[in-house]
Amino acid sequence: MGSQQKDNGAKYALILGSSSGFGAAAGIRLAGEGYHIFGVHLDRRATMPLVEETIAKIKSAGGEATFYNANAADDEKRKEIVADIRQRLPQGQYVKILMHSLAFGTLKPFIDSSPEDSLTKANITMTLDVMAHSLIYWTQELYWQNLLGHGSRIFAMTSHGSTSVVPHYGAVSAAKAALEAHIRQLAMELGKAGVTANALKAGVTETPALKKIPGNQRMIDTALYRNPGKRLTTPEDVADAIVALSSMNAQWINGDVIAVDNAENVMDG
Repeated sequence: MGSQQKDNGAKYALILGSSSGFGAAAGIRLAGEGYHIFGVHLDRRATMPLVEETIAKIKSAGGEATFYNANAADDEKRKEIVADIRQRLPQGQYVKILMHSLAFGTLKPFIDSSPEDSLTKANITMTLDVMAHSLIYWTQELYWQNLLGHGSRIFAMTSHGSTSVVPHYGAVSAAKAALEAHIRQLAMELGKAGVTANALKAGVTETPALKKIPGNQRMIDTALYRNPGKRLTTPEDVADAIVALSSMNAQWINGDVIAVDNAENVMDG
């Protein structure tokens, strides 16, 4: 494990799901704070212009960007990427921020009128592996490569679906609940090394992932009604929270699920 790293000097962030939504916003915001951004994303040719736009914004904000177009749930790719990061970092430096923002799962009901329209074992296994269990494997790999140290922060994007029912969201809901459990376990196991792990529970946010959820317009309308700010949460709101929680002054905030929603989900109605 690395020695204590202060907030000044070289800083590095690894973002899983870096090409859009929360991950892209965090990368751009952190670049403005002096971070070199390592990003893992999975994009085909049609969406690569958005990736290039994110990289350009990171560089414009003053940061450096190293992006890997790969399946973050692939074991060999994960090992290759972490080994490459280890090679690129100066001796004694490590990853200050690991952000898990992978949104790739199957949106189907558990039970429908036909098997074809219902979740399968493969659907559920894939959703849990990508959106929850992959956090463990990336954290393990970083730890074993001496890329986590005192002051490192692990952030995982969860949602209110982890504790509430949303149509077609069953597999993703299970993944979010598992993700929060993984965060608690990592916080306990890595706390002695000064590494913290927290889940960020954003309010309803217009991201590519939200648009795929059936009935998303109703979710948006409800959020606008309930949020005292009378607007949706933005990816930039979450990015600001990550910057604040990455300060060494936040070292004792560990193992929690932190809402970033302006009290949206404590209001009735």
